[in-house]
Amino acid sequence: MNELLKAVVDADDAPIVICDTEHRIVYMNPTAKKRYEKRGGEKLIGQSIFDCHNAHSREVILSVVDKLKASPDLNKVYTYTKNWDGEDSDVYMVALRNGNGAFIGYYEKHESRIHETDR
Repeated sequence: MNELLKAVVDADDAPIVICDTEHRIVYMNPTAKKRYEKRGGEKLIGQSIFDCHNAHSREVILSVVDKLKASPDLNKVYTYTKNWDGEDSDVYMVALRNGNGAFIGYYEKHESRIHETDR
C-alpha cells in the first residue's frame, strides 16, 4: 500500500478492514486490529471476511458487493446503524476501484453519529 494512503487509513479513528474481490482481508488499520482483537485481530489478515461473520452478515456483504460490482457509479452503501458498545455510528460498505473504475475490493466505513466538540 502506498505510504501516504496507508497513513490516511491508519490515522482514522474508525476501524477499517479492507477486503479484495475474493473477500480476503488484505489490510486492517490499527483501530480495527484493536477492535477485533477478540476475533483474532491482526491474525485475521489473509483470512476470509466470512470467517468472522454470521450467516446474515454474509448475505448482506454478498448482496452489497453484487450491487457495487454492477453499478460503477455506486461507491457507498448504507448497511446498518451501530448503537452498542459505546458506539453510535452509521455503517457503510465502500467500493474500491482502480483507475478504470473496475471493482477491486471494498471496506466497511463507520461514520460517527456523535457530534464532535472543541478540544
